[in-house]
Amino acid sequence: MADSTTKLYAQNFDLSLPKIILPGIPDLNKMEVYEANGGYSALKKALGMTPDAVIDEVKKSNLRGRGGACFPTGLKWTFMPKNSEKAKYLAVNADESEPGSFKDRQILEFNPHQFIEGVLIASYAMGVKTAYIYIRGEYVKWMRILQSAIDDAYSRGYIGQSICGSNYSVDVYVHRGAGSYISGEETGLMESLEGKRGYPRVKPPFPAQNGLWGNPTTVNNVETLANVPAIIMNGAEWFSKIGAAKHPGTLLFGISGHVNNPGVYELPTGTLLTDVIFAYGGGVMGGKKIRMVIPGGSSMPPLRGDQLEGVRMDAESLKAVGSAIGTGGVIVMDEDTELIKVLLRITKFYWHESCGQCTPCREGTGWMKKILERMYNGGGRIEDLDLLTRVANNIEGNTICALGDAAAWPVKFTVQRFRKELEEEILVQAKNAA
Repeated sequence: MADSTTKLYAQNFDLSLPKIILPGIPDLNKMEVYEANGGYSALKKALGMTPDAVIDEVKKSNLRGRGGACFPTGLKWTFMPKNSEKAKYLAVNADESEPGSFKDRQILEFNPHQFIEGVLIASYAMGVKTAYIYIRGEYVKWMRILQSAIDDAYSRGYIGQSICGSNYSVDVYVHRGAGSYISGEETGLMESLEGKRGYPRVKPPFPAQNGLWGNPTTVNNVETLANVPAIIMNGAEWFSKIGAAKHPGTLLFGISGHVNNPGVYELPTGTLLTDVIFAYGGGVMGGKKIRMVIPGGSSMPPLRGDQLEGVRMDAESLKAVGSAIGTGGVIVMDEDTELIKVLLRITKFYWHESCGQCTPCREGTGWMKKILERMYNGGGRIEDLDLLTRVANNIEGNTICALGDAAAWPVKFTVQRFRKELEEEILVQAKNAA
C-alpha cells in the first residue's frame, strides 16, 4: 500500500502529458504500424528541404543532447564541414553503459523506426553518406530488433540508394561493442569502431574535424536523434514550448532503486523530482524516507533526500542545486542505505572500467577503492573522508575524458553533503569489526 506521501503526489500523475519518444502505440516497432502512424513522413518532408533548413529547424527547437552533455544538437551539426572532400560519418552512441541508465534500449525495442528516421534526417542534414550505430555488446536482443528494423527500412527504400526517390543515398550499419564503459565516450567509441582499444583521444582536434579514420564525424545519442522526426513534422516552435524553456522537450527518466514502480517514464523537462519519484515511481518501498538520490546516473553528484522539494529535472535547475541531468537515470536510496557501501560499489565500477590511459584516473580510482574498502571493513578513520576528498580532487579535471570526473563526483559530493552520516557509519563499522 502506498504511504501518505505517495498519495499526496499521486494527484499529479497526468496521462495526457506529451509523449514524443514512447507514445505507447502497440507494435510500433513494426514497419507497417509505424508507417500507418505517420512514420517516415518527416524524412520525406526533410528531403524536400535544404540541408541547411533542416539544421536551422533543429537549432530553433533548442533540442539538447540526451547523452549527458546537453549540448545544443543543431549547433553541433553545424560543426560538420559542408564542402569536405573527405567522407563524412554519423556515429550514434547506443552503448548506454552508465549505471542507472536504461532508456535507449526502450527506444530500440518499442520505437526503433523513429530513431532510424532521426538518423536518416541527421545524415541528410550534414551530408553524411554512412552512419554507424554503436550498440553495447550485452544488448543482443535490442541489436536484433534494431537490425530487423533497418533491414525493413532498406526494403522500403528509406535507406540505401536514392532514398524515397531523391538524389540522396545513405547506408546505416550496426556495430556491436565489447562492453566497455569507456566506449560510451565519443572518442573512445570512435577508436572502438575503428577496431582498436577504446582509448579516448585528446581534444582538439574534435570529431567534426578529425573523427572516424581521420574524417569529419558527428556523434549523437539514440534519444537525441529519436526527437528529430517530431521536430521536423511539428516544427521547432512546437517542440520549444514543451517543458523547461532552456532545455525543452521530454526526457526518458529511468527510475530505479528503492521505489515501488521502477521503470522508464517519458516526462517533460522541468518536472519536479518529487513528482518523478512519488507520482510516477510510486514512492519509496515500505513508506521509508529518502536518504539520497542520484538524479542522472551513477556518475552525477548526489542530492540529499531532505533537500528535494522544488528541485526540477532539467539541466539548468539541477546545475543550480549542484548536480546534473546526465542520462536521466534517477536512483533513489532509502533511509537505511549504507552510504559507504554505495560509494564502494560505484567506485569499484569506475576503477574496473578505467582504461588506464591517464595516471590520475588509473591510480586514483584504485586509491579511493582501497580507502572505501578499509572503511567498509571497519578499519576506517574520520580523517579518511578528507583523504578521499583530496584524491577525488586530484582526479577531477585532470584526465583526457570525463570518466575521471564520473569517478570523482560521487565520492567528493557524498562526503561533502553527507559528512555527518559518513562519520557515524565509520564509527559503527569500526565497532562492529572490533
